[in-house]
Amino acid sequence: MKGYVQVYTGNGKGKTTASLGLAVRAAGAGLNVYIVQFLKKGDYSEIKALSEFENITIEQYGLGKFVKGKPSPDDIEAGKAGYKKLCNILKTNKHDLVIAEEANVAVTYKLFTEDELLYLIDLKPDNVELVITGRGATQKIIEKADLVSEINEIKHYYKQGVTARVGIEK
Repeated sequence: MKGYVQVYTGNGKGKTTASLGLAVRAAGAGLNVYIVQFLKKGDYSEIKALSEFENITIEQYGLGKFVKGKPSPDDIEAGKAGYKKLCNILKTNKHDLVIAEEANVAVTYKLFTEDELLYLIDLKPDNVELVITGRGATQKIIEKADLVSEINEIKHYYKQGVTARVGIEK
């Protein structure tokens, strides 16, 4: 099976949800899935659920401290470690679906460069499906991808003071 590059971007809620839904679909079809989460660290509900699948591996390379603002040197180091692991995962060609969650945001905050993310796309074996998520996908990433979905916010209850709820947003 030929693998493509998918990008889920935009300011709306649902990019991670879409990529994790694809991971569950792929796992259900017997495919091997690897997910790297940049920026995240912690006991998110999806970690618990996805750990039930023998053919899904999920690893976090965030420190759980910075979401907006300036990353610390430790944040940058964690992001670079995740990038290196992702390169190795693609080189081994043992996974059918590889998801780089929040990789676009990692580029925005200079955890690694746009050129490095473009290199990941070039590194992808022909049979691997690569999904890149996160708001702020650059024009070059969009051009290089085979499928791009932009999720736009029209209305969000967060603006009315609703915080992230377990099982829905976290």
